[in-house]
Amino acid sequence: MSKPPHPDLPPRSELGSAYLDHVARHGAAPADLVAGAAASDLLAVAYRGRFLPAPVFVSAAERSRLAADLGTLYRMLASLPDRLFGGEPRALARAVGMNDHQVSVVSRAVANGAPLVPLARADLYRDDRGFRLLELNITSALGGFENAEVCRAMLGHPVLARFAEEHALGHADTMRAIGDALRAECAPFLPEGRRPVVALADWPESYRTYEPRLRVWAALLERLGFDAVPCHVGMIGSRGDRLTVDGRAVDIVFRFFLVEELATAADIALAEPLLRAAERGTVGMFSRLDAELYGNKGALALLSDDRHRHAFTSAERACADRFLPWTRPVRKVVTDGDAELDLMPYAVREQGDLILKPTLLHGGSGIVAGWTVDAAEWRARLEDALDGPYVLQRRVRPAAECFPGEPGQAPQELYLNWGVFYADPVVAGGDGYAGCIVRGSTDPQVGVVSMGGGARIGGCLYETAPAA
Repeated sequence: MSKPPHPDLPPRSELGSAYLDHVARHGAAPADLVAGAAASDLLAVAYRGRFLPAPVFVSAAERSRLAADLGTLYRMLASLPDRLFGGEPRALARAVGMNDHQVSVVSRAVANGAPLVPLARADLYRDDRGFRLLELNITSALGGFENAEVCRAMLGHPVLARFAEEHALGHADTMRAIGDALRAECAPFLPEGRRPVVALADWPESYRTYEPRLRVWAALLERLGFDAVPCHVGMIGSRGDRLTVDGRAVDIVFRFFLVEELATAADIALAEPLLRAAERGTVGMFSRLDAELYGNKGALALLSDDRHRHAFTSAERACADRFLPWTRPVRKVVTDGDAELDLMPYAVREQGDLILKPTLLHGGSGIVAGWTVDAAEWRARLEDALDGPYVLQRRVRPAAECFPGEPGQAPQELYLNWGVFYADPVVAGGDGYAGCIVRGSTDPQVGVVSMGGGARIGGCLYETAPAA
């Protein structure tokens, strides 16, 4: 094994290796280990029994490093208007690929609000150098929020429960962190003497398929003291100065629709009652639309761009160098160190090590991994993306992680996307780490690890204190 990049961290998967030995000694079958998760009605809606045969494990040092790096990246992104655009959010919005309609609604949100309460989910791979950031999703519409439910269900098996006890392992409650962020950001709209009414507002098209998942959100938020009502934007009405859903006055709109869905004048008109109510201060909006100024791939490209290194401290630059792969907007000429680079011939030459991503779309939409298409299609996709809202990112090759096999059989190797949640340490407590959900694929050449691509999911247990 190569020398680890950070001597203060233990070797990769040390806890995972110990768990494989533990399972081998006790003879637990993968189907038994996931039975509790598979039987959960809350988890069945999204995952349909497709669970990894164990959680993943992170050491206390890894957790601390992850939280610190994500906090640093979040602060760098949130400061981009001031550091690079003279304090003008509109300029940042255009730089990351928003059109005029989107620039307008985002600018309205910025003008009407205090600083955002940090809440994000990072998508990461872990290679032989450690964790590497693919995306940082800064919004309220974060998938994988059920990860604590996965952990709780799996810990019902005595083999895993004993291992967790022996190694002092715990898991974060992501939903509680989200609830804390919601209360903090929308504090002026929390009523006295009753539970807040929260509209879980999706976009009409996606609501058709996402409504069952919103009902899971509602059930989990109910546990945290909210009355949550799933709906889409077109279902929200008004009574006097108040927004309503099904005749109930709404205190807070929990936003599941995204900036990408506000692409036309008609889209803005549909959302206008919500936007006006937020501007008048008659309803809280979580999270505000300007969160997506920072939580998109175009903003990461600005951090990666060598032209902007002077705007950041040496510690911030070191974090970005360690954590963020080379990422550039799709332009004819980009920077590469101190030199300029003709991007198109470079991208054609490096096809097998680059991935093309739209700056604003989510869920893997529009992504093209160079190593999964032929040269002609790659060139065509690059030409279509040139000068548009796209970035190219250097490929990260995830290292294999071993999971328990059937009794008597070898462990199975999987390739993971780690979805690590970050929340404001002041609001949520702790160091900012707010849980993790992983998606695993058996394909080492996978472009996007997704449920649609056959991935299975699992939770994450972490050391609550450094090992002796």
